[in-house]
Amino acid sequence: MTTPIYAWARLHELTGPQVHEILQARESVFIVEQHCPYQEADECDPHAWHMTGRINGKLACYVRVVEPGKRYPHPSIGRVLTTQEFRGTGLGRPMMQEAIRYTHQLYPGQPIQIGAQAHLVAFYNDVGFEQISDEYLEDGIAHILMLLRC
Repeated sequence: MTTPIYAWARLHELTGPQVHEILQARESVFIVEQHCPYQEADECDPHAWHMTGRINGKLACYVRVVEPGKRYPHPSIGRVLTTQEFRGTGLGRPMMQEAIRYTHQLYPGQPIQIGAQAHLVAFYNDVGFEQISDEYLEDGIAHILMLLRC
């Protein structure tokens, strides 16, 4: 596996083409592939740090870290994706480790909360998150609240 080059930026620091590329990837995964019509670009984007992972200049993965109090009481990681071209190459775990590292750097001593799709709970358990809610539906998809304690 080739290691991506990670870059972090606030929304206002991204160029128009970078925002377009990120939104296109998010819509492709979360709306088109998952057959889930919802408002993908949301009120959290201006309150988030956006991480892109590139391999040979191509967007391979993306995640955002949202400030505490904007989505959940704690800082949160979300919109976790690997683009179609790079799926199955093992990018998920290192991408989440980078997101966790960066979140702890921004918010030392604070737990990290996520709303995980239920079928990915084992993956998030493997990187240290634990389930803190029963299953619930969000945009028609089963989710579970999870927390990574400090």
